[in-house]
Amino acid sequence: MKVVVWEGDLSEDYLRWVCQIGADGIDISNTQVLPGMREQGYPDLAKLLGLKQRARRWGLGIYRFSLPSPRNHMLGQPGGEQELENLCKTIDCLGEAEIPIARPTFLHEALPIATTHEAVFRGGYTMRGFSLQLREKQLQANPQSLPFTLDEFWARCKQVYERIVPAAEEACVNLALHPSDSPLPGAPFDSLGWHHVLDAFPSSRNGLLYCVGTRHEAGGTSLVLDEIHHYGRMGKIFHVHFRNVRGSLATSGGFEEALLNDGDMNMFEVLLALDAVGYDGGLNPDHMPRLTGDTPDARMALAYSVGYIRALLTALEALP
Repeated sequence: MKVVVWEGDLSEDYLRWVCQIGADGIDISNTQVLPGMREQGYPDLAKLLGLKQRARRWGLGIYRFSLPSPRNHMLGQPGGEQELENLCKTIDCLGEAEIPIARPTFLHEALPIATTHEAVFRGGYTMRGFSLQLREKQLQANPQSLPFTLDEFWARCKQVYERIVPAAEEACVNLALHPSDSPLPGAPFDSLGWHHVLDAFPSSRNGLLYCVGTRHEAGGTSLVLDEIHHYGRMGKIFHVHFRNVRGSLATSGGFEEALLNDGDMNMFEVLLALDAVGYDGGLNPDHMPRLTGDTPDARMALAYSVGYIRALLTALEALP
C-alpha cells in the first residue's frame, strides 16, 4: 500500500516536503489547479505530463484526480452537454498520462449542513463535528434543500456514468466514487446509493473511493470491516481515505472527526482488513485537524498522519 496526500500548491517546495515526510505521492482534488482546466474544461496533456515528471523527480506519483462536477448538467441547465464531453476528454488525458484513478464528483457533496459544530480534543486541537439534533435546529432556523429531487439526481447521474464509463474503459482509468458525507440515510450515495451505481454500471473500471471515516460515521467499526470485506472481495475498492472518527449516526446520532490514533477505530485493524482482501492502493489521511502552536498546523498535522500510517504499514510488513 502507498501513502498519499493532497496536492497542496504543487510547488517544488511542497513536492520536496511531501517527499521529506515519507509520502509516496499525491491526490489532486482541486480540479482547477491543472493547466487547461479553467481555459478549456479539461487538462492540457503536455503540461499534465510535465507535472507528473516534476513529481517523479521527488520520487512521487500522482494517483488520483477528482473530475470536475458537471454542475450545469446536474441542474438541467444549458452547457451540460459540453461538461460531459469535457469529462470524457479529461479521462482520456488521465489515461494518456497513466494517472490510474478518477473520482467522479456531483452536487450531492453540497448536502445542506455537513458540519454542525467544532469538536475539541486533547490539548485543544479541533476537527469537524456533526449532530443530527443540531442539524435539525439549524435547518429550522435556516431552511435548505438540494436543488433537485432524488429521482432527478439519479436520472442525471446515470447520464453522466453512461458517458464516463466507456471513456474510462477506453483509457484504462478506474472511476472511484466517494460516499455521501455526511452519510445521512437517503443521501444520494448512502449505502444503497453505492450499490445502485455499482449495479447499474457493472464495469471493471467502476468502483469506490472507500472512505473509512465516512463509513464509520454511518454505522461504526463493524460496518467498516464488513464493507471492506464485501467490496474488497469484489475488487471494487480502488482508493482509500484513511481517517478516524468518534461516534456514528447509528449509535450516537452524530460523530466527530479525530486524529488517527484518537478515534473509535483501531486503524491497524482496518489496515489488516484491507490487506486481507488484497488491497494495494493508496491510503490518504484526508481531513486534517486544526492545531495550535508555533508550527504551521496544516503541514504539522499532515506530517504526523503520514508518519502514523507509515508506522502501521511497517508493523504490517513485520507480521509473519
